[in-house]
Amino acid sequence: MDLVTPDFGLLFWTGLVFCLLLFVLTKFAWKPILNMVNEREKKIEDALLLAEKTKNEMLELKAENDKIIKEANATRDAILKEAKEAATAMVDAAKNKAKIESQKLVEAAHQSIQSEKSAAIAELKSHVATLSLDIAEKVVRGELASDDKQKALADKLAGDINLN
Repeated sequence: MDLVTPDFGLLFWTGLVFCLLLFVLTKFAWKPILNMVNEREKKIEDALLLAEKTKNEMLELKAENDKIIKEANATRDAILKEAKEAATAMVDAAKNKAKIESQKLVEAAHQSIQSEKSAAIAELKSHVATLSLDIAEKVVRGELASDDKQKALADKLAGDINLN
């Protein structure tokens, strides 16, 4: 039962030690502990402010990065469009140049064919004329092989000359 109802002396000394401990703690330990708690609270508050500031800066940087990426994409698209247009222009120019060259080649071939055709026709005419003369000479020799035929031909030619 002693535990449930303590003695007056025990209560007195316990109260005295508690008050003395409270006085010593208030005099020597309470202010440094409060200072440390206040410093820690200030550091935590500063860290939270810094975290918020860093978060805002990160959001700004992200927005700026997105803007830069959009500009880079727009620039890239413009460059690609210009490159495609330049490539198309180069291809068209090459096609036109090839077309002109092919037309020149076709025209040169036509002229060459015409000149060769004219030369062949002239050669053929010359050859036909030579053959005609050879044939005519052979026919005339055959016809004029006898003296009577020569005389009749000469008379006929003389009569034609007088008629004109």
